[in-house]
Amino acid sequence: MITINQKAVFPIENVLFTFALASEAADAFHGCKYLITGIGKVNATYNLLKAIQHERPSLILNLGSAGSSHFQKGEVVCCTKFIQRDMDVRGLGYEQYETPLSGLPPVVEYGLPMDGLPEAICGTGDNFEMAHSATLYNVVDMEAYALALAAMKENIPFLCLKYISDGADGNAAEDWTVQVHKAAIAFREALQLSKTSASVLA
Repeated sequence: MITINQKAVFPIENVLFTFALASEAADAFHGCKYLITGIGKVNATYNLLKAIQHERPSLILNLGSAGSSHFQKGEVVCCTKFIQRDMDVRGLGYEQYETPLSGLPPVVEYGLPMDGLPEAICGTGDNFEMAHSATLYNVVDMEAYALALAAMKENIPFLCLKYISDGADGNAAEDWTVQVHKAAIAFREALQLSKTSASVLA
């Protein structure tokens, strides 16, 4: 079982774990149902929807690395709000980050909070951000908004945990390369997947 909070508990066999890269999962999640989506919003959306058509999960759990100038490197945070940070149609009178004619606000609130973890607002875009200056979001990645939106439209609960691998600054690429392999261990600890759980999953 995965216990997210007092109201949300899911059998692990009904959870779909999603990672952008195999390196973010490492060897820590063998035996789980997991999906490597690939990098970026298009890959994430396409591969998640294919997986949902094949076998509908009770929970979509996105685990991945992210940059932040707000949280510390090595910290695991729970993203409960999502912004498409590279959507900008202000020239036609829309708000920044608003998707035209979608009926959605710029900030999509569709993520379960997890007990014991700080909540974050994730800005997703198809670029590796190395000069983060926006104030509306405090974590940056390249897939979470797309995954959250697909989960919301399919009415499937969504949990998004991010391991802070870099500061979304000039050192981001170097920091990410060093830190990303530590993410899987941090996620197992945050989800309290014990040795007993590991033997069931293996």
